[in-house]
Amino acid sequence: MPTLKVTVGERDRLDQRTRERIKAAQEGAELADAQPVLNFGSYAELSQLLRPTNLELLEVIAEHDPESIRETATLVDRDYKQVHQNLSELSEIGVIDFESGSPGQAKQPVLAYDGLEIDLPFAASENESSAATP
Repeated sequence: MPTLKVTVGERDRLDQRTRERIKAAQEGAELADAQPVLNFGSYAELSQLLRPTNLELLEVIAEHDPESIRETATLVDRDYKQVHQNLSELSEIGVIDFESGSPGQAKQPVLAYDGLEIDLPFAASENESSAATP
C-alpha cells in the first residue's frame, strides 16, 4: 500500500502538476507511479482527519485488524454509534475502506494506505508563484 500525502490549500498547484503529468504521458514520457494526494481546502477541513479520536481509530485498525466496527469500538472503549460515525467520515474522505464478505456480515474497516504524509507549507516555495492560503 502507498502512503497518502495530505495537503491543505494546494489545489491549484496539484491541478497544474496533474496537467503536466498528462501532457508528459501524451508525449510518451515514462512516469513513475504518482503518490496519492488528498487535498483539504482549509485547516478546519484537515482537522476532521486529525482529530485524536480518528487518529486513534486508524492506529487501532493498523495494529489489531478488527473484524468489525463493533470490535473496533470495543478496542477503543467507545460507543459503537460514535465509532461508526467516525469510521464513516474516514471512509468518505478515502482514508479507510469497508470490506464485507456477504450480505448481512459485519463491515470490516481496513486502511486504504500505509500511512499519512502531511505537507503543510506556510509560504510559497521559490518555484511557486503564490502561497497556499487555507
